[in-house]
Amino acid sequence: MRAAATALLLAVSVLVACSPSSPPPPAAPQSLADELAAKVTADGMFVHLKKLQDIANANKGNRAEGSPGFDASVDYVAQVLRDKGFDVQTPAFDRLDTVAEGNPALSVAGRNFPVDQASLLVQTPAGGLTGPVVRPAKPAGCAVTDYAAPAPKRAIAVVDDTGCSVVDKQNAAVAKGAAALLVVSVPGRNGSPPGLFNSGYYDQLTVPVGIIGSEGDAALRRATAPVRLTLDTKTVKLTSRNVLAQTKTGDTHNVVVVGAHLDSVLAGPGINDNGSGVAAVLETAQQLGSSPAATNAVRFAFWGAEEEGRNGSIDYVFGLDRDQLNDIALYLNFDMLGSPNAGFFTYDGDQSGPPSPDVAPDEVPVGSAGIERTLAGYLNLAGKRPADTPLGARTDDSPFLIAGVPIGGMTTGSIQEKTNVQARLWGGKPGVTFDPNYHSARDTIENVDRAALAIMGAGVASAVGSYAQSIEGVNGVPRLAQRHRAQLRP
Repeated sequence: MRAAATALLLAVSVLVACSPSSPPPPAAPQSLADELAAKVTADGMFVHLKKLQDIANANKGNRAEGSPGFDASVDYVAQVLRDKGFDVQTPAFDRLDTVAEGNPALSVAGRNFPVDQASLLVQTPAGGLTGPVVRPAKPAGCAVTDYAAPAPKRAIAVVDDTGCSVVDKQNAAVAKGAAALLVVSVPGRNGSPPGLFNSGYYDQLTVPVGIIGSEGDAALRRATAPVRLTLDTKTVKLTSRNVLAQTKTGDTHNVVVVGAHLDSVLAGPGINDNGSGVAAVLETAQQLGSSPAATNAVRFAFWGAEEEGRNGSIDYVFGLDRDQLNDIALYLNFDMLGSPNAGFFTYDGDQSGPPSPDVAPDEVPVGSAGIERTLAGYLNLAGKRPADTPLGARTDDSPFLIAGVPIGGMTTGSIQEKTNVQARLWGGKPGVTFDPNYHSARDTIENVDRAALAIMGAGVASAVGSYAQSIEGVNGVPRLAQRHRAQLRP
């Protein structure tokens, strides 16, 4: 019996050995994050960097906002996106540039008092404007009827900050013959009174207008002779552009916005700052395509005038109404991804790092911690242990943060010196800044760290793919019904 059983087992073994091998189990479908990250390579990103370098070389060595180099950069990015089937917008916005600081002052009886120049595009004549002080019977000075009598020649009207906008106050004073206006205003914790400075007010001011405090007001009340007002700060208005493109597929009520600033400083071509971020975001857009099989829509943004104060992203966010803000699920920002002495930083969405001087912990939108975990998780898998960089007020994520949109991002660092610990962690030179070429003519394509950009660029793609696929889960962000954002006002 035992011999028969043994023979049977041997026979079965032979049959199994001789039979065709079983097919392997089907491979798990690749996630959109992994698929997209694999497609965004250093070679692809360097194509864009080469073009941005060529643009700078042809335009006095820079791509600064307001210059032909910036306009050419806008045209290049827009054309790349159009070639991939995106509907592209390049909305214009105005910004103010101070070209001469001047020394605004109010002189009363030989003593100078500080004054803020509200008429940004209008100055007093050379040497200032000297004239008598007039005050309306109603201190607000909002209507012509607030003044009891016509103003004498070259008069300087003085009003308070209540009741109406500075434009209405100016118009009433000018209608009564005043040559200039001073508004007495002591800003509170939340700044000037609501409605005093309406949107675009500076375009509507036609005479010199200044803002003074209580001390200057008291001096004017004691004045028995004409006073001199000097408003000599010279400001010009520049027109710039953003570049915006959104996928034609995906939920438009859960939009993933990803951005990088397109302008350089005047001093150099800005290839790391921020051609590297532009190249990573643009290559991600190219590889994703305009009609991907994605759950959520993706909006790609290339901001103008970041180097002059985040003007492009501010203009964009402040131009959105409540519903449009609620439709944005999150914002990802990428600035300087190829620093030559690279670090590997994620924005501190979970507030686990050193406190930020600009952002209080309770101001960080819910969901930002999850975005940081997503980005940090990618870097860990890429072999680069991430570190925190504090949230700040000087990058393009700031207006989104203020609006309550969850934010996140990565950078390889700028002017901070790499520590010994960081050099052991990431390589590179301790005691040297992450980017020694920051804001200089040396910020060229030759000084971009190709290996760092390869890692960070794939990280951009991974994060975009992850959230385009889903905003749910432990690293997700609030759903549409949980978003209660208010429209921002300038």
